[in-house]
Amino acid sequence: MERNGPKRTYTDLHGLTRAFGHAARRFARWKSSPSKHADPARSLTAVTFNDNARVGGNSAKRRGGTVAAVGGGAVGLGAVVVLLISMFTGTDLTGLLGSGGGAAAPGSGGERIASCETGQDANENDSCRLAAASLDIDQFWAERLDGYRKPQLVIVDGQTGSSCGTASNATGPFYCPPDETVFVDPTFFSILREQYDTTAGPLAQLYVLAHEYGHHVQSLTGVMQQHPNNGTGADSNGVRTELQADCYAGAWVAAASEQVDENGTPYLQPPTDQQILDALSAASAVGDDHIQTEAGQISNPDSFTHGSSEQRTRWFDEGRQGGVNACDTFSVPGGSL
Repeated sequence: MERNGPKRTYTDLHGLTRAFGHAARRFARWKSSPSKHADPARSLTAVTFNDNARVGGNSAKRRGGTVAAVGGGAVGLGAVVVLLISMFTGTDLTGLLGSGGGAAAPGSGGERIASCETGQDANENDSCRLAAASLDIDQFWAERLDGYRKPQLVIVDGQTGSSCGTASNATGPFYCPPDETVFVDPTFFSILREQYDTTAGPLAQLYVLAHEYGHHVQSLTGVMQQHPNNGTGADSNGVRTELQADCYAGAWVAAASEQVDENGTPYLQPPTDQQILDALSAASAVGDDHIQTEAGQISNPDSFTHGSSEQRTRWFDEGRQGGVNACDTFSVPGGSL
């Protein structure tokens, strides 16, 4: 999600639809297997980062203050829906959930992520995983975009401020163009994992991070200036911007194991089919139609801000199959988007 205050197309769409349907069925079979429920984060994490990769050079900072409890404790389905709506509309609705213990004052500066030196550390801790992945994503874009400059990655601890508003697990991950900063609160993934019956596995987490870095690239390349927000709708600039960021995330996933540390060790292992399905599931879960349905509403394309589940998974896979050059969502007719 990008907050301002919020080329190739498939020639065989039917073939893509069949392929995604097959992937979704495979994911459903895996999801219903007993092993999924044992420890989903750990089982998916083990093969993400190379244990001996050096990741201590990341520039991620931890910022924030007192963690505000949501609704006084455990988060139920209704609260998670509010969190999802907050995340993907950029509107903080946590007041609807009750006061949970005092919001922290907005922070600045920040401190380095502790105990985040190796790939093994990244495999064992969500915050370190995100910080380590920023090295890989930055290297990916530096090799593909002249003049690329790194955004700041802020790991939010409770709540902090930005030029685009409050950052917390309620607002969800977002990119703030004036600050050139990506904000992520890892507890958001825990909420989804524990309360929303989704794995929120490592590659799904990194898909979200790569999506936000995609917004940074759009800011650097002038996409946001050339295609300013013109409201909601299935054919809006906002939807095209979000789908392009999904596509960029897919392009990075395909090449994620190619970036290396100072010793030549790849940061990441090639993603497994299971991890790809986990990322596809995450992309599907954050479709506007799915979020509206979960909120008890009828899906309304005129109000879309990010694209449907089908669009988000399709453009993610478009980038994964075709690379960065496949991600020109702005040249695609609305009916084919």
